[in-house]
Amino acid sequence: MQKVIVLDRDGVINEDSDAFIKSPDEWQPVPGSIEAIVKLKQAGWLVAVATNQSGIRRGYYDRATLSAMHQKLQGLLAEQGAKVDWINFSPYVGDDATPCRKPSTGMLQAIENRFGISLQGMPMIGDTWADMQVAKAKGMRPFLVRSGKGERTLAKHGDELAGIPVYDNLLAAVEALLA
Repeated sequence: MQKVIVLDRDGVINEDSDAFIKSPDEWQPVPGSIEAIVKLKQAGWLVAVATNQSGIRRGYYDRATLSAMHQKLQGLLAEQGAKVDWINFSPYVGDDATPCRKPSTGMLQAIENRFGISLQGMPMIGDTWADMQVAKAKGMRPFLVRSGKGERTLAKHGDELAGIPVYDNLLAAVEALLA
């Protein structure tokens, strides 16, 4: 059976900012995150990204700029012979009540459709409560990282996170998953 992992982007793969990541220059990988994705690919995993990108709807950047950020990610991975297999994003804000913005499951459904498999039981790594909620809603195995908004998520939802493994960053989570 094909193994698929879903990763959040901001705070997991790249550094996050409360002021949003608005350009490829601002897009900087979390230390170890590129290595983590390379390890996943070497272990035979399909790697998908599901990322809320409300900065588009808010007018902070456009789809072309988002694409340039993702090209930067793919370029860094290509240097090591790896890639993200698919990136899915939601350009909406919470008030839009859209099924594709996490914690709604639309992006995960799209990943299932794209690869023709169920995400049931597959891992999802994120740094926010919405990431944990959507993973649980899809029957996935959520992993929380402390990078990005992870520490805030722990402080606010600690009791609700019982049973969810917590790691310092994507690399630590991936190493544990692959061990």
